[in-house]
Amino acid sequence: MLLPALIAAVVSAMALGLLSRTAALPFDRPNARSLHRDAVPRGGGLAVWLGWCTGVVWLPGGQPWLVPLAAIAIVSYFDDRRGISASLRLFVQLTAAVAWLWLAGPMPELLVAAIMVVAIVWMANLYNFMDGSDGLSGTMTVVGFGAYALAAYWAASDRAPLLLALAAAVAPFLLVNWPPARIFLGDVGAVPLGFLAAVFGIEGWREGWWPAWFPPLVFLPFVADASATLLRRLLAGERVWHAHRDHYYQRLVQLGLGHTGTLVLYAALMMGVAVSALAALARAPQAGWYLLLVWAAVFALLFGSVAHQWRSRLGELNESKR
Repeated sequence: MLLPALIAAVVSAMALGLLSRTAALPFDRPNARSLHRDAVPRGGGLAVWLGWCTGVVWLPGGQPWLVPLAAIAIVSYFDDRRGISASLRLFVQLTAAVAWLWLAGPMPELLVAAIMVVAIVWMANLYNFMDGSDGLSGTMTVVGFGAYALAAYWAASDRAPLLLALAAAVAPFLLVNWPPARIFLGDVGAVPLGFLAAVFGIEGWREGWWPAWFPPLVFLPFVADASATLLRRLLAGERVWHAHRDHYYQRLVQLGLGHTGTLVLYAALMMGVAVSALAALARAPQAGWYLLLVWAAVFALLFGSVAHQWRSRLGELNESKR
C-alpha cells in the first residue's frame, strides 16, 4: 500500500528539482485569466506523471486509463509550450474518454456512455479552470485522491495503492506551489488530473467501491465553483470560451483574501467535504445524496456571499469614477 506512494513522492520530488535547475519549463506569463503579476514556470505536472508512473507501473491489474491519459498529457504539454486550438484539445479529450470506456469495458448503453463521456471531459476541463490560484489544485488532488484511496482500501480494491501514489506524487509539487507559488502544474498536469478524477470515480462506482454520489461529493469544491461560474456566464450571454477571472475563487483573491486566504478557505471546504463523504460511506451510504445536497447548499451560500461582495465592490468603483 505504501511503497508505490513512497516511490512516487521521491521520484516526483527529484524530477521537480531537476526541472527547476535546468530551466526546461515554459513560463506562464500574466494574461486575462491570471491572478499573478510575474512570469512563473509551468509544467510541474511533468514531474507528477514521472513520479506516479514510476511508482505504479509494476503494480498488477489492467491499466485502461494509460493510453488515453498519455494522449491527453501529450496534447496538454504542447498546449503549454506553444498553444493548441480548443477544437483539437476537445477532440482529443472526447476521443480519450470514449477510448477509456471501450478499454475498461463493458460498454454501457448509449445514453449512459454519453453522460459518462461528458462528465469525463467536463472534469478534465474544470480542473484546468480551477488551477488558477496558488496551491488550489495540488490541495484538491491530495485530498480528493487520498479520499479515493481510503475508500478503495475499505472496499479491498487493488486500485488503492495506485490512488494513494497519485496523491503522494502531487505532494512535492504542492510544497513548491504553496503561496507564493514557484511553479504551476500547467495544462499537462491539471487536465490529466481532472481526467483521472472522473475515470477513477466512474470505475469505483461501476466496481461497487462507492455509490454514485461519492466522486462528485469528494471533488465538489472544484465541481461547484467551475459549474456555477459556467452557468452564470452562459446566462449572462458571455463568451464562455474566453479567458476570464470570474471564478468564485478568483473573485475571493481579488476581493482581498489573497492566494493564502483563499487556499485556507477552500482547503477547509475540501477537507470538510472529504471527511463527511468518507464518514457517510462508512456509516450511512444511503444518506450520501442528502449530504451532497447539504454541501451544495453550503457552496451556494458561499457563492452568493461572494457575488454580493463583488457587486458592492463594483458599485464602489463606479461611484469613485464619477
